[in-house]
Amino acid sequence: MAYKVVVVGMGKRGGHHAAHFHANPNFEVAGICDIDEGRLQKAAAGLGNPEISTNAAALAGSIKPDVFCFCTLPNLRAEMVQLGIESGAKLIAFEKPIALSSAEGLKVKAMLDAAGVKAVVSHQHRYGPHYQAVKELIASGALGRLNTVYASAVGWAAHMMSHMIDYATWYNGYERAEWVIAQAAGQEKLADIHASPDYVAGFIHYANGVHGSIEVGCGAPDVPEVGKWFHKNRIGAQGTEGFAEVLTGGGWRAVTKSRGYEEGPGKMDYDQDMPQYIQEMAEWLDGGSAHPCAFANAFAGFEIMAGLYRSVLEGGQVKLPLTSGMDEIAELRKKVVKDHILSFPESTCEYHA
Repeated sequence: MAYKVVVVGMGKRGGHHAAHFHANPNFEVAGICDIDEGRLQKAAAGLGNPEISTNAAALAGSIKPDVFCFCTLPNLRAEMVQLGIESGAKLIAFEKPIALSSAEGLKVKAMLDAAGVKAVVSHQHRYGPHYQAVKELIASGALGRLNTVYASAVGWAAHMMSHMIDYATWYNGYERAEWVIAQAAGQEKLADIHASPDYVAGFIHYANGVHGSIEVGCGAPDVPEVGKWFHKNRIGAQGTEGFAEVLTGGGWRAVTKSRGYEEGPGKMDYDQDMPQYIQEMAEWLDGGSAHPCAFANAFAGFEIMAGLYRSVLEGGQVKLPLTSGMDEIAELRKKVVKDHILSFPESTCEYHA
């Protein structure tokens, strides 16, 4: 029998999740929820006419889904996870970031650990063929001994840092991060619902000796090969015998000692990336291997992000894992300098010059 799914939040990302759950025969979209009833009415016909409601708790309590999926604003994490647990769901799927503060993130982790519920966080870009090509090249050993992973994105941290950290760490085999150090600037996006400094840059030291470099926001470099502003993301790896990198909106390329120059196409596309992301939830529920986007991997990246914020606030290197929680965003609003400087003029589409 198909696994019953409830999707809460039917905006852009909720719509993508619901559509691809509906397209997969392992799942049945049994209910959808949003505060906009008109949006629900419009979506229902294309999803097999599931039950609709503007009350997430009532809907989940009535259906008792196998999968509780929520794609809400980032200030609604812990309470949505609690609803999923109370509904009896076997798996909770939700949007990144895990939380806006380490205090809430640690609370979410404790809730999931205590309930023994599987959880998946939506870092689905990794399913793009260009992301996969770089991962396969690294795994082949063609780069030699890995020494550096890196990622940059011009979108601000609450939108993009979670993605960038996850893919860079994935390229390093999800090795454990031991410490981080960072700096930040700009208060404009700290007023946004996806709250974060306008620019964050830092370094990660992993247990295997590899270092990671992360830049996110208005000071991150342009990727002129890519036209779409939010797709100007670069993620890659360097080793003793070459390098390989992916551009979210512009394919991949590599130069290695053994294989010479290589490149290939690819761009972010939800219809391309979502099917396998959804399918691997079914396989995990069926008793297969843990989902690549499992909460454990996402939480390791979340700790890196929170650690980078702590470094901005406290100065110096921050040891991981974190042993206590705090509201980093509230403290960053007090600490971070107001002004920022753009790396290239096109970023005025999202940041004031």
